[in-house]
Amino acid sequence: MLSKSCRAVCPAVLAVVLSVAGTPARAMVCMETSMTLDEVVDTINKQKSCESAMKVFQDCQLTASGDVQLGAAVEKKCEADFLPGLNTAQQQAYKREMRVCDQKYRNKSGTMYLSFAAFCRAEVAQRYSQRALKAAGPKAR
Repeated sequence: MLSKSCRAVCPAVLAVVLSVAGTPARAMVCMETSMTLDEVVDTINKQKSCESAMKVFQDCQLTASGDVQLGAAVEKKCEADFLPGLNTAQQQAYKREMRVCDQKYRNKSGTMYLSFAAFCRAEVAQRYSQRALKAAGPKAR
C-alpha cells in the first residue's frame, strides 16, 4: 500500500519523468537546416578538414554548454592532422595550452563560459593543425 506522501507526490514525479523522457531532442537552425546537436556533431565529423570543421562550429555555435560537444568534435578532427607527429615536448606544450583554456573560465558561472572554453580549445587545435599542414607542404592537403 502506498504511503500518504507518495499518493500525493508519486503521480507528479511520474508525470515529470514521462514528459522529459518523451521530449524529442531540441533542434537548432544551423547552415539553414534544422539539426539536433548530435546531427551537428555528425556534420563536423564528416568534414574533410579541420578548417571546414571549425567553420561548422562557428556557424552552429550555441554560446552555451552544447558547444562543449561541438568543440570536442572539432578538436578530434584537427588533432588528426598533427597529434601523431608531435614529440613528447610538443605534446606537453599542446596539453598545457588546452589547460590554459580550461582554467581561463573555470571560476566563471554561466554556460556561456563553457562555450568560451570550448572555442578556446578548438582554436588551439586549429592552430596546431595549420602549423602541421604548413610544415608538411602542399602534399598534406
